[in-house]
Amino acid sequence: MENRKALLIIDMQNESFPPGAPCYDMEGVVSRINALSAKFRAAGLPVILVQHDGAAQGEYVPGTPGWELIPELTVSPGDIRIGKTANDTFYETELQTILDQRQVNELFITGSATDFCIDSSIQSALTKNYIVNVVRDGHTTGERSHLSAQKIVEHYNWVWRNLNPTKGRIVMKRAEEIEL
Repeated sequence: MENRKALLIIDMQNESFPPGAPCYDMEGVVSRINALSAKFRAAGLPVILVQHDGAAQGEYVPGTPGWELIPELTVSPGDIRIGKTANDTFYETELQTILDQRQVNELFITGSATDFCIDSSIQSALTKNYIVNVVRDGHTTGERSHLSAQKIVEHYNWVWRNLNPTKGRIVMKRAEEIEL
């Protein structure tokens, strides 16, 4: 079967990027996500925007400015939007149904936050037998009290590259290396 691809852009919301709490390479990550989403749209492939709904925790409340996608992110009317309430983009969402309807078997994963929603979504996609392309320069996170954001990104890129058994099912590429 031919690989049918989709781009996931996870949690690129205002509340993920609060003023005074910079995320690692934010400007570069957004630029690369925008370039990659343009490639997917031009190829007629799905671009799926995932927005966290943390209303139960009093954060990322739908309809509030914090829940909205960041203004720097290029969004198209044809993009698919889904909400989620957990780190894993598959957990109790319509993502699986959307991917099945489009016969998608290969995902390209980008967004925020590396150590939470990106990692959970990658692990979940692997357990569902997707081919997972981690855009290694297309995800970001904020500083943690014990570790810099840059070290977190580097660490998770290392972890994903070394997961077992994932031969042929997880691919690590920089955004500029991705061809559709």
